[in-house]
Amino acid sequence: MKIGLDTSVVLRLLTGEPEPLATAAVRLVESSLHGGDTVLVSDLVVSEAYFALQHHYGLSKAQAVGVLGQFLRQGGIEAAGSAHAVLGLPNLAVARPGLVDRLIHAEYLRVADEMLTFEKSAARLPRARVLLA
Repeated sequence: MKIGLDTSVVLRLLTGEPEPLATAAVRLVESSLHGGDTVLVSDLVVSEAYFALQHHYGLSKAQAVGVLGQFLRQGGIEAAGSAHAVLGLPNLAVARPGLVDRLIHAEYLRVADEMLTFEKSAARLPRARVLLA
């Protein structure tokens, strides 16, 4: 069976707060993995968790990127999209385009011929076309 984790579950796993919910999340994920299930995290969940870690938990961009990258590198939990590859990019916390824009771009590389944007920083990405006003 494939099980997708919502942002609320991922945040409990990452922060350990609140403790009763974090414990329940750990038990469920461990039980699923031991039962042979695949545990997935979508790029949207990674994006939401990235912003929540900064806004609600006070982490810097670099810390949030590091925590999420470590989370997806640990055994068992898999990225459903491109988050694993994108989180492995160097200097992602200060890169332009940033994490979420790169996740969007990576998704389009899988399903589209080109991505259109007004974001000038996207010009360095493959198959991205920056539109001018």
